[in-house]
Amino acid sequence: MKIEQIYTGCIAQAAYYLESNGEAAIFDPLREVQPYIDKAEKDGATIKYIFETHFHADFVSGHLDLAKKTGGKIVYGPTANPEFEAVIAEDNQEFKVGNYTIKALHTPGHTLESTCYLLIDENGKQRAIITGDTLFIGDVGRPDLAQELVGELTQEKLASYLFESLRNKIMPLADDLIVYPSHGAGSACGKNMSKETTDTLGNQKKANYALRSDMTREEFIEELLDGLGAPPAYFPQNVMMNIQGYESLDDVIVKSFKPLNPAEFEALANASEAIVLDVRHENDYVKSHIPNSIFIGIQGNFAPWVGALIMDVKQPLLIVAPEGREKETITRLSRVGFDNSLGYLNGGMAAWEAAGFETDSMDSVSPEQFASDYSENTIVVDARKPGEFEAEHVEAAINLPLDTINNHISEIPDAPFYLHCAGGYRSVIMGSILKSRGIHNFINVEKGISGIRNTTVGMTHFICPSTPEA
Repeated sequence: MKIEQIYTGCIAQAAYYLESNGEAAIFDPLREVQPYIDKAEKDGATIKYIFETHFHADFVSGHLDLAKKTGGKIVYGPTANPEFEAVIAEDNQEFKVGNYTIKALHTPGHTLESTCYLLIDENGKQRAIITGDTLFIGDVGRPDLAQELVGELTQEKLASYLFESLRNKIMPLADDLIVYPSHGAGSACGKNMSKETTDTLGNQKKANYALRSDMTREEFIEELLDGLGAPPAYFPQNVMMNIQGYESLDDVIVKSFKPLNPAEFEALANASEAIVLDVRHENDYVKSHIPNSIFIGIQGNFAPWVGALIMDVKQPLLIVAPEGREKETITRLSRVGFDNSLGYLNGGMAAWEAAGFETDSMDSVSPEQFASDYSENTIVVDARKPGEFEAEHVEAAINLPLDTINNHISEIPDAPFYLHCAGGYRSVIMGSILKSRGIHNFINVEKGISGIRNTTVGMTHFICPSTPEA
């Protein structure tokens, strides 16, 4: 028997592959399913089940394509009501995969149908538990994602359900049980996840705030909801795709992997409501880009930022990508439900420039130049998250987090200002959004606060609110 975690860092998501005695099961698969099929073929195994821990909000699962290609049965926990054929497990129902037993434990709280899967070996020993978004390493799932689907629910009510699930279903289990969650640090499905992606349950009972044995229900709810920001706008749309079904990824790639020469690209951009999405490195975008294009670099947390900032998964997109990474871009967009790519710029920006089409650039300075120009009258906008800003920031800077910028454009200063983030990625994204809205009165700071901090004068312009000034 083997259990393998398949972790995809750019969306902080973990799928799992279980194989025993010629049979296999996949848990929470990504939309591109061929790697799971290849693993099973290599092991000489048949994919018998596709287990889903819940209706995911942050990505579109590969359950439908995988079931169609392998004949594996899709399994959800109690109360799930998908619009396609699936096994709806009862609480404590057991499934056999080779010599292993998978026991479904209904654990509502993150969502109503949330279910964990207990892995039991041929000797009856409980080995591991796949917890989905019920229990993370260092955190638990946010309880506010099912409210739009079930109107009478509140996040407080779901948090109360989660309190019961953790204490009645998870915490009584053995300390040596290995916890396999669906997400790690960087996912918006929780607020304080560890960078570690597995742990023992015993360690989590000691370290995870949500598993404190002396915590009351009221304390749990208050602590869980404290500091919980609004979920990204694309989350409900991904949930509905996972419930209702979606277009096959193979078909999405066929229709989207369409090379367009510069003239075709420009004509389509002018004739449609498509957003030109530039996914190259931020340094390349700063130097030269198509006017009014939006930058979200593929080297970062690409798909979640697309979902958070473009928001509507049906939005038509035209892609400017590094040569050779066009299909990767389409695939990664599909992970969060963006299936409406109209094509890509064949030959990239080099072809665009060679054809003589208009380009734009973004004013940008080195951190050393910023530090040299800085004075008490300098206006600085910080695009990082509030927690990052509170820990350390340029004195008198304005915090406008990137993920909220679409709702706070009116707060952008009228006077010239400098724009930065942590390392230079997010500030260019924000800058591209500002420029597309006709706002050009800013200068981007390369390398962000990490670069400024390392300048010879950088530290004199920082404060750290959590500690007294030296």
